[in-house]
Amino acid sequence: MRQPTHALGSPLVALSGLLISMSLPAQEGMSMEIFYGNRPTEYKVAQWGPEQLPSPLYAFKAAKIMPGDSEPIVNGVIITQDSKIIAIGRSDEVEIPEGCEVFDMGDSWILPGFIDLHCHMIGRGGFNDSFHQTNPEMRTLDVINLNLPIVKRAVAGGVTSVLFIPGSGSNMGGFGTLSKTAGDPEDALIRFPGSMKIAQAGNPERRTGELGAGRMGMNQGLRMTLQDGYDYYKAWEDFDAGVGPKPDYRADLHLLRGLFRYEYPISVHTQQYQVVLETLRELRVEFDLWTFIDHGTFDGYRLSGEAKRVGVPVCNGPRQYLFDRAENKFIGLTNAWYAGGLHGWREPVEGLGRDGIAINTDSVGSSGVTQEQLPMQVAMSIRLGLPYDVGIRAITINPARFIGIDHRVGSLEVGKDADIGIWSDDPIDPRSHVRMTVINGRIEYRRDPKRPLF
Repeated sequence: MRQPTHALGSPLVALSGLLISMSLPAQEGMSMEIFYGNRPTEYKVAQWGPEQLPSPLYAFKAAKIMPGDSEPIVNGVIITQDSKIIAIGRSDEVEIPEGCEVFDMGDSWILPGFIDLHCHMIGRGGFNDSFHQTNPEMRTLDVINLNLPIVKRAVAGGVTSVLFIPGSGSNMGGFGTLSKTAGDPEDALIRFPGSMKIAQAGNPERRTGELGAGRMGMNQGLRMTLQDGYDYYKAWEDFDAGVGPKPDYRADLHLLRGLFRYEYPISVHTQQYQVVLETLRELRVEFDLWTFIDHGTFDGYRLSGEAKRVGVPVCNGPRQYLFDRAENKFIGLTNAWYAGGLHGWREPVEGLGRDGIAINTDSVGSSGVTQEQLPMQVAMSIRLGLPYDVGIRAITINPARFIGIDHRVGSLEVGKDADIGIWSDDPIDPRSHVRMTVINGRIEYRRDPKRPLF
């Protein structure tokens, strides 16, 4: 069994199954910060999309700019060229270059393009291999279609970056792809793999596969696959360092190497208390992997303190509330993860805080929640207690950090990708709409009352 490589745990903790007790203090060396991965100096597995693309010289003026990771700018302007932001600030302080096409958007609000880390917009009914419970050889890269109507609606909703992931029909569904929502697939690529998709219980229990249909079997099958992946990764690292023979190529394990190099994280569809606890124990503590939870609904929020203790952030949604029958009240789930609280325990527990919360939609190609409802999910979260500024971060800079692309997207800063949503008013107000969406510096959507222009 692989041993933990840092102070997150000891072999005794990892193997005993007694990961966490609510009465135990944090172990010495245990991080209290959200873990966003140890970015490697060299990428051996991940493939990054183009860093820069040609686009016109534009200036966008608006009454308010919400950069996403800094204070709002009143009467601001953003200047873009060749897919990047080249200037941002107050209109009376930023000089507009000669030859720049200016779009004066009046009383509009400008925000970073929204990011959704749980998206199945790659075909009808999702993308699953339901024969085996662990499918590390599966990938979404080859089946992404940005011309689908549902993707077009995402662009019209101000969503500019998504994690296209396999479905949740099996325990280890395969590798997702981080992509922009418009452009040629090659130009739209941000990174592949975007994440390894894992679904802990729930959907995979629907009699998928002939082995490991129950939770104990899934946990063990997942552990065995990850252990094989770690051994394969270690053999390749030894070979690259000149201290071991060249391993035989394994198509089913080759992309797993990137998990142990922290080139990309594991995104885990999990939401019930016991299963969230297993995710924290097995993936973060035992295997020391860069991990974030998505969905996170039902009663998983009761583990907010433990998620904070081991550095695992949560992307909650699309269900934003739970009716607590014991206390006869509605619980705002995103706020519960964020703020912590009594959560039914004897003593209050910590929340994940401002930097540990994001929101997703679980959008699919045929039915269910759609991508353009992402700000509606934020509005529901705010109505149920989440602070407004955290809600904005939950669909901009926070998901960018969870997935390791915050150097490219998630906030409006000089040098970052020119991914911009221009709104009629506050985007969290359901009465507002997108007036224009800019992706990689190109205008990909303009609102027309008679017919949207893509």
